[in-house]
Amino acid sequence: MNVLICDDHKIVRDGLRQILAQHENIRFVNEAATGGEVFDMFNKMTYDLLLLDISLPDQSGLDVLQAVKKKWPATHILMLSMHPQEQYAIRALNYGASGYLTKDAAAEELLLAVKKIAENGKYISQSLADCLAISLSNDSDQPLHEKLSEREFEIMIKIANGKSLINIGNELFISNKTVSTYRHRIMDKMKLEKNTDLTRYCIENQLI
Repeated sequence: MNVLICDDHKIVRDGLRQILAQHENIRFVNEAATGGEVFDMFNKMTYDLLLLDISLPDQSGLDVLQAVKKKWPATHILMLSMHPQEQYAIRALNYGASGYLTKDAAAEELLLAVKKIAENGKYISQSLADCLAISLSNDSDQPLHEKLSEREFEIMIKIANGKSLINIGNELFISNKTVSTYRHRIMDKMKLEKNTDLTRYCIENQLI
């Protein structure tokens, strides 16, 4: 497999590269620090697996995930994040990711995930499976943001990160009016009034 690691921290990329060196079927590993660099790399060669951080300096890893799966659908993507699994994993899997790991996972678990994904499978940890089972049996305790649609959640994160409605519209190729409509829906479902309240909620729930 040809593998691309995308993380904005060099020390993390170095650590991942050392772990991947233990995998017998990996022949080439390249690195990117931003979402933009990911697209530059993919335009130059084909990658079988992308290890992708959710928090990137130029754009959300979830946006990169969707764009890569749209243009290079055969590429497997393993999401890596400092955020708790239950916060982002389901959305990442819905967007086409083949797996999700938190950065505190052991090296052995990363290799297991890569092996499973290389066999055209999907990987979720036992702890995530347990969280999913609990959430399915107790929907009443779901956090407010779970009520949002995929697009509403995407726009909420962008607003919480301080992006203007104009910038969000340009990024998503929708009108400012449409973004404003989404914002009203988000605020209504989240029972919030101001963008600062939304930002505070996202920080407290480790969404940003």
